[in-house]
Amino acid sequence: MLLLAVDGGGSGCRAVVADSSGRILGRGQGGAANIMTDPDTARDNILAASTAALADCGQAATLTDLVAVLGLAGTNVAGTAARLVARLPFARVRVVSDAVIALVGAHQGADGVAAMIGTGSVFGRQRAGERRLIGGWGLVLGDEGSGAWIGRAALAQVLAAQDGFVPLSPLLADLRDRLGSIDAVVAFAHSACPGDFACFAPDVVAAGDDDPAAQTILRQADKWIARAIDHLQIGGALPVAFLGGLGATFAARLAERYGGLLRPAKGSALDGALWLARQDAGGLGG
Repeated sequence: MLLLAVDGGGSGCRAVVADSSGRILGRGQGGAANIMTDPDTARDNILAASTAALADCGQAATLTDLVAVLGLAGTNVAGTAARLVARLPFARVRVVSDAVIALVGAHQGADGVAAMIGTGSVFGRQRAGERRLIGGWGLVLGDEGSGAWIGRAALAQVLAAQDGFVPLSPLLADLRDRLGSIDAVVAFAHSACPGDFACFAPDVVAAGDDDPAAQTILRQADKWIARAIDHLQIGGALPVAFLGGLGATFAARLAERYGGLLRPAKGSALDGALWLARQDAGGLGG
């Protein structure tokens, strides 16, 4: 029996084909695979990456022979996963969110919490085989502590400084001047997507404790992230893994708070999808 694991998001998707023991036989890549924003293109790219992985492993098999787990962006909108499953050729397939496979990759079969902080933010808990996700609602309604949230907060502080509510710190002056003017800041924000806002997060992190505006923003992010982790810890403290582009930043910032609970991730999101595929194929208990 051959297994297929896919990790797909807005920037691309990765696929591996493995045997029942989890030994990877072939790898493939494809384009964006957000099944909410562009389901047709996502399906095509998933199949392209899966076909490439199958070809790479050199097995006499087709897509219809594969037991598949796909961890994809966009599954938190009702009906998107079911519509995709109906259009896939695999022998068996489970579609879960990309956050689920990141959580499983971080802890595999063990209990734990994962703080996944990149352009957006989402938090997950795995306890006694049950999984729960919180957050991940997008920048308009959530994603507190994320790169997009940090970048937007920084530009909001630029405008607050213009109005005289807060001092114009070096960070805020630099962001204003980089965009060109206060009017340009407003124009940018009017059409910016989360990824555009997130481009300013590294500047805020780099300014760190040397800039009062950066201090304010990062401390607020600390509070939001700790709030989510603490909420998932209700019922008993669990190991915590920080993932994503800003994961290491906040692991360091919150190290004193979580101390001995901090753990490195055991594996990647793609490893998590493969772990679930092995479970579905009967190669793992639980």
